Amino acid sequence: MAAAAVTVVLWASAFVSIRDAGEHFSPGALALGRLLAGSIALALILAVRREGPPPRAAWPGIAVSGALWFGVYMVALNWGEQLVDAGTAAMVVNVGPMLIAVLSGWLLKEGFPPALLAGLAVSFAGAVVVGISMSDGGGSSLGGVLLCLLAAATYASGVVSQKPALAHASPLQVTAYGCMTGAVLCLPFAGQLAGQVGDAPLSATANVVYLGIFPTALAFTTWAYALARTTAGKMGATTYAVPALVVLMSWAALGEVPEAATLLGGVLCLAGVAVSRRRGTGRRPRVVASGGAAEAGAVPEAGAVPELPEAGESVREEKPC
Repeated sequence: MAAAAVTVVLWASAFVSIRDAGEHFSPGALALGRLLAGSIALALILAVRREGPPPRAAWPGIAVSGALWFGVYMVALNWGEQLVDAGTAAMVVNVGPMLIAVLSGWLLKEGFPPALLAGLAVSFAGAVVVGISMSDGGGSSLGGVLLCLLAAATYASGVVSQKPALAHASPLQVTAYGCMTGAVLCLPFAGQLAGQVGDAPLSATANVVYLGIFPTALAFTTWAYALARTTAGKMGATTYAVPALVVLMSWAALGEVPEAATLLGGVLCLAGVAVSRRRGTGRRPRVVASGGAAEAGAVPEAGAVPELPEAGESVREEKPC
């Protein structure tokens, strides 16, 4: 939970930094600058910790998540946000956590817990309220909406691809080599980045470096750490806290006073996250003797499957009343 909290706070802060940097850097150059800064920071940490390359079994997930999430997602998001207003972008991109729940339930066999689905519905409703309240009523284009949808789809696909890789490599390895993969994919924008750095003010360049070190290198590592210890669906739902934090940070840092509807949407986002984090209420299978008390060494009925505790959940012995 602490790692997930670090992630959502830093990702929320990224939106504030992108607003400044995006005025001076094109979408591809901004993505490449961010990924280069993140890759350098992660490479230094790998060297200090003396962690080598990840095992071969982890590379398929790292390559796919690096190309889709670190590469295509960041360019599509930066580009899409230049063509649509902030409210529309928030609504469309927040389809991502719902896609994560669907893909992880299907491909990763995580199932579809009712609490998770209910929390996603509440949070998405909050994201819609935030988006409508922030919309300028006419600053959207079909191309911008499609780019934001592409960002949501590549984000979801990247998360689902990253989850299996964490079974074979450390969160630091998965993040570092995924970030480097995205940086290599964005190298065609190197000429734009080189030309725009010279014209951009120091504050915008500093924001690009900040985006690379904190919302990318640090936040993606804490994300991977948390993802390795819970389901992809729950982690995706956690990111619905980001719109609420963006509203508060924009209020504090940029003086953008939110409307009542925006605050209400933020509260709904947080409420949905709380609901999605609840444990399932389904009954655990028990072995009960004919007298009603659990017997030591009792054999479960045919077809009964014992339920394993989730990562981090303590195991306690069930005793008869």
